[in-house]
Amino acid sequence: MFLAKRNLVSFAKTLLIAGFGYFFWLMLKITLEYVPLDPNVSFLMIKQTEVHDRPEYLWFFYTHVYTSIFVLLAGFLAILRKDFQLKNFHINAGKIYIFLILLFAAPSGIYMGIFANGGFLSKISFVILGSLWWFSTFKAYQLARQKKFKEHKQWMWRSFALTISALTLRIWKVIIVYLFHPNPMDVYQIIAWLGWVPNILLIEYLITKKHI
Repeated sequence: MFLAKRNLVSFAKTLLIAGFGYFFWLMLKITLEYVPLDPNVSFLMIKQTEVHDRPEYLWFFYTHVYTSIFVLLAGFLAILRKDFQLKNFHINAGKIYIFLILLFAAPSGIYMGIFANGGFLSKISFVILGSLWWFSTFKAYQLARQKKFKEHKQWMWRSFALTISALTLRIWKVIIVYLFHPNPMDVYQIIAWLGWVPNILLIEYLITKKHI
């Protein structure tokens, strides 16, 4: 019975790593669309107003895109420490994760949220997301400095739940478009919230139930 449970847990971990690896590869492909710098490709094609009217927009955009891919990887490596005995990875990846979010990824994400597609509802969602992302990461950093590692772990999970909104947002978009074929602007308003709210609710549930 115990062996079967261990095998099941091991399989689940392997599945988790494989799943993350697949979606990380998809995100990497999206990131590489913006190498070399070109304001006339992919997502930027529908942001030409910002590109032309706000010279700083591209700098914030590229900062967010280029750092977020490393944030995803560093965050995932950081949470592997206990089960895969990667203590050094946890510490070093955690430092990279926190540094990139606090100084680059979250501030640039908040700025981009102000100009998000989908109107006011989308804008407010992405600004809240970026602000919570920054705050939860800073709180995790603060608690680590205070050696309150249980609370640090919980806040890092909150932060990572917001980090993977980059993945869940796109998953929900595919599902909603495939099933309901809504207006593109309606899609933005829906996924702007659906991309991160269920994530953080799930983490809060797991923390409350002491599973994290």
